[in-house]
Amino acid sequence: MKMATNGFVIQSLPSTASDAARLAARLGTTMYAIELHRFPDGEIRVTVGPAAATTIIYASLERPNDKLLTILFAAEALRRAGATRLVLVAPYLCYMRQDAAFHQGEAISQKVIGRLLAQTVDRVVTVDAHLHRTKDIADVFPGIEASDLSAMPAIADFLRAAGFDRATVIVGPDAESRPWVSELANRLSADYAVAHKTRRSDRSVEVEFTDRAVFADRPVLLVDDIVSSGGTVLACVKALQAAGAKTIDAIITHALFPPAMTESFLRAGLRSVRSTHSVPHSSNAIELGAILADALRGEIKIADK
Repeated sequence: MKMATNGFVIQSLPSTASDAARLAARLGTTMYAIELHRFPDGEIRVTVGPAAATTIIYASLERPNDKLLTILFAAEALRRAGATRLVLVAPYLCYMRQDAAFHQGEAISQKVIGRLLAQTVDRVVTVDAHLHRTKDIADVFPGIEASDLSAMPAIADFLRAAGFDRATVIVGPDAESRPWVSELANRLSADYAVAHKTRRSDRSVEVEFTDRAVFADRPVLLVDDIVSSGGTVLACVKALQAAGAKTIDAIITHALFPPAMTESFLRAGLRSVRSTHSVPHSSNAIELGAILADALRGEIKIADK
């Protein structure tokens, strides 16, 4: 395999090729789509484009199992072709929820995936990683660089461009949401509130607000980092309707729920559901290219040395 003519390129999994191409255009470089072939027995063959000394692998890691293997195979091919620095850009980073063994015999997936990727690439860049007890993304990836970007600057820019109503109350679904909800509210000079959530199971939650009067006859924007089953969103909508919210919209960083569920959200009372491009989804509306490009500009300088 030949080396790319420039010292910095992007290689993307097929599912994220359009976002990777836009990022490449921002950075003034070339994007190659990684080719996948699946054999009848389920094994995969991976073919990468021309390598460069610094190569970005762009891969959002929802439904991650085959994608993780693809990254391993792509990294092997790129290293063999002359890549000396590999950077994984994973706008959604998988297996971060399980950061402890809650029952006897459980694997701690965060540790396993962290070590696996740390042995494969030189840096990981992600967006709003779903961390709980782990306070620093660097602790997930021993011995390499890691960056956990906030999606809130991109979301704030999107809302301002759309004509954000400053009477809107920005709402987070639980205590863990306070950091990103408060950041977004500060960027937009808006009020915010955070719910108290009690989880009964993966699909059953209860939500309540201590000060319901703040929502009376005001627009509300619900902001969550991950939505998969949708139970938290539905519980929040019900509680906000009971508190007298005028309208309720939702913005989600990582939309992991089935696209058909959007209709259920709208029937329940949401006016709109929008998500960032961290995961390819029918609700995508907010691009992350600007924050990713800012985080990666230093890689171009490394490549130019």
